[in-house]
Amino acid sequence: MPWNGSDAVARTPYGTPVLEGLEGPAPCPSCAGTARWQGAQVLLADDSLRWDTEVVCPRCGGAVAACGRELPAGPRERMLAEHGRTELRLGPSADRVTVMRVLRRELGIGLGEVRALLERGYGGTFPETELLARKLRAVGVDARAVRGTGEFSEGRRSSPP
Repeated sequence: MPWNGSDAVARTPYGTPVLEGLEGPAPCPSCAGTARWQGAQVLLADDSLRWDTEVVCPRCGGAVAACGRELPAGPRERMLAEHGRTELRLGPSADRVTVMRVLRRELGIGLGEVRALLERGYGGTFPETELLARKLRAVGVDARAVRGTGEFSEGRRSSPP
């Protein structure tokens, strides 16, 4: 992955690094040959998300790297398609008002939107969902990110009692 380790990567409560990546062919920006493209979304230890990408061409040796905070929509959708949605799971005693307050603040959505989200369940990339789970745990809500299941079979959906 293009992430160079200059910032500390966050880890789940179980010690797993919080990152998700993609790779594939891409046109070389220098010679138009076939280059290798890699991208990764990383949750850093300071609870910020970062997106890194690089293109390296074996033909001409050219390389381009870029990073930013926002994960572009195209790579995000591809990441969700390839890795599945990571689901936010809440413990049975999660306080609905606290959960709604945190989700509204973190996602920048209104009351109606957060109610709908809690009804259907939240799913995003692993780093995005782990960040939400951390924000919820920080205010005493039992929350965790469950990777790529595509089902709500284990635990509860995002809706507390």
